[in-house]
Amino acid sequence: MPLTFLAGVRVIDLGQYLPGPHAAQILADLGAEVVKVEPPEGDPLRRLGPPDSDGTAAAYKLLTAGKTVVRLDLKSTEGRARFEDLIARADALVESYRPGVLTKLGLAPERLRALNPGLVHASLSGWGYGGPYALRAGHDMNYMAVGGGLAVSGTEERPVFAFPPVADFASAQQTALAVCAALFGRERTGKGAFLDLSIMETVLGWQGLNLTAAARGDLPARGQGLLSGGAAFYAVYPTKDGRFATLSAIEAKFWRGFCEAVGRPDWIARQGEPLPQRALMAEVAALFAGRTLAEWQAVLDPADCCFEALPEIAEIPTHPHVAARGQVVAHGGPEPLVETLLGLRVDGGPPPARSPLVEAEAEAVLKAWK
Repeated sequence: MPLTFLAGVRVIDLGQYLPGPHAAQILADLGAEVVKVEPPEGDPLRRLGPPDSDGTAAAYKLLTAGKTVVRLDLKSTEGRARFEDLIARADALVESYRPGVLTKLGLAPERLRALNPGLVHASLSGWGYGGPYALRAGHDMNYMAVGGGLAVSGTEERPVFAFPPVADFASAQQTALAVCAALFGRERTGKGAFLDLSIMETVLGWQGLNLTAAARGDLPARGQGLLSGGAAFYAVYPTKDGRFATLSAIEAKFWRGFCEAVGRPDWIARQGEPLPQRALMAEVAALFAGRTLAEWQAVLDPADCCFEALPEIAEIPTHPHVAARGQVVAHGGPEPLVETLLGLRVDGGPPPARSPLVEAEAEAVLKAWK
């Protein structure tokens, strides 16, 4: 069933593509009423990727579920007036334009604040509103690079970026958190807020440990640290059948359990070998290469040693733990959609339900938002 933590909260989603819309969707999952305002031609995400038979991409349907969609031309006097009417009735606005775009449309933060002093306006841009990069174009990989998310990730030969795009999804979550905090603050002060959020700075906010190590001259090179590829007990290993096993036996008791389960007690004392542990890693790799993934599961699943088989992405919904938790919802048919709900359960209930997107006219929303 839907959550009601944010029941009665009205949110305008002016985001496009991924980060802004995902942030607004989280708010919808928490119970807010979210109206997504799109230009007449629609959010470009509608056309990102192979279209379904109805002409709309699956990514758009997944990220817009739980919202009501209206189309307004903010470049026109009429469309801008309707948008301002919505702003006057809203509690929060989430948008992901470059700084200055709304100002050019006559919808500067000051104008929106004048229309609604209690508005929580979250602006999620790539680089933030200040600094020399404020108006610079970018995507997830660029933000990960400057924010420190790529420098120490990957192999010794080169950085490796992750998919789905980490910075986009993480910044969306940070935006939703900031909006909830600002709404809570408004309950005490009666005042709204303008929230300047940056995709790059979301990643940068995680870098305290690495930046401190770099400043002290003891940051391991890429692929050589304990958690970045240099430890034999914290690595991904290929198996005989071309699958992969993950081992993260950081604590001594888990490493001991692994070594005893695979019949190599002589490895127990080698956990403390200097990083990178290339010799030990080669021996462990040779061990894993000798059996199939299923065979290793039979040996190591009972061992409680921080081993997990790496499932193929299509296998994840049927993984016994994932299936039992109920976060993945598959919608069948010739063009199936597989939805991942918010990973939150309240008082023993299931993850919050999410309704399909609804197309509506602005006038209908305004009437409901009296």
